[in-house]
Amino acid sequence: MSIPATIIIYGLALYAACGVALALAFVVAGISRVQPAPVSLGARILILPGAIALWPYVLMRWLAARGTA
Repeated sequence: MSIPATIIIYGLALYAACGVALALAFVVAGISRVQPAPVSLGARILILPGAIALWPYVLMRWLAARGTA
């Protein structure tokens, strides 16, 4: 495999790994800070894939809700 393709694949793998780690933490602990209404288990499961894909945005919202961004 060529060097640029390897870099792109490793970059996507790193993005996905960060997304999974942040999304799991967000769904377990952080969603109650961003969303004031109670969130059911079903809603948390539905939010998980989107949080994985959009983890930079989720991180910014989570930090803004904490008052640190």
